[in-house]
Amino acid sequence: MIKVNKEGVLLEKTSLAFEDEGVLNPAAIREGEYVHIFYRAVSKGNYSSIGYCKLKGPFTIIERSETPVLLPQFEYESHGIEDPRIVKIDDLYYLSYTAYDGVNALGALAVSKDLKNWEKQGILVPQLTYDEFNYLIEFNNKPNEKYNRYNAHDYIFENRGKKVLLWDKNLIFFPKRIHNKLYFLHRIKPDIQIIVGVENLQELTPEFWQNYFLKFNENIVLSPKYDHEVSYIGGGCPPIETAEGWLLIYHGVKDSIKGYVYSACAALLDLEDPRIELARLPYPLFEPEKIWELKGEVNNVCFPTGTALFDDTLYIYYGAADERIAFVTVSISALLTELLLNPKEK
Repeated sequence: MIKVNKEGVLLEKTSLAFEDEGVLNPAAIREGEYVHIFYRAVSKGNYSSIGYCKLKGPFTIIERSETPVLLPQFEYESHGIEDPRIVKIDDLYYLSYTAYDGVNALGALAVSKDLKNWEKQGILVPQLTYDEFNYLIEFNNKPNEKYNRYNAHDYIFENRGKKVLLWDKNLIFFPKRIHNKLYFLHRIKPDIQIIVGVENLQELTPEFWQNYFLKFNENIVLSPKYDHEVSYIGGGCPPIETAEGWLLIYHGVKDSIKGYVYSACAALLDLEDPRIELARLPYPLFEPEKIWELKGEVNNVCFPTGTALFDDTLYIYYGAADERIAFVTVSISALLTELLLNPKEK
């Protein structure tokens, strides 16, 4: 098994009003000797915004903002901006997040050229009811029955005056264009799906999504396979380009007598066609063991969302028990070697 070192807690909640209930699920991006962390900050009533801190090296905090750097502005995010991820493509930073309006949770995007001034692009994922989704995927697909269990919302069609939509979260961009196209992951439970290349985001029209769902099975990248991810899986950190393939750190969930347990998992995707799974660890990369992971706002949670690579050491930043931010280290070369020992059966 691969050796993972749990280094401890990086950030805790403070007495500041915007983050006095918890800090978790951070986006991370390395620029030179610094790592920029954009994290979910939770205030009373479970309202989320995005906080910021700057690290020198992988873990020394040298700056932390006392106010949010991104706040809810529009109705689609009125109850919170959650779980950011960040990449840089060409000369533009893409910060994707979950927009929550109190009823619906959907993947949205903000972009920046300087990590300071952000321009929101709105919701990118489809805005469909479950019935509309189910109607489309049943034409040429045999949908997993879990799609109904996790997404039908008990067939409640309206809540608080809002139409109840299919939840589509964990919107995560690949950090470069592939064949000159943008690729991103998204997640409709229980699987991880992929958008197969668009030249620009304006292509994401209702007609695009209709055609996408008609071939839905072709766009599922990973499905639950092992015991630690048997309930459902979802994207974690932005994919990391390596000579062996795209290294994907994602989260897996299993139901237990203690409730859901969230673990960090690892897989390898093909560089040229990321829909192709090359390898996957048959066990969790790391799972809740430490007190900061076992007890918190939500117990038994390791939720990886950001990485920084220094030499051969991969730093993985994660939400611990939905209340604090912790990090682990692992040798990326050793992780790739271990993955290649567990190729997907053809």
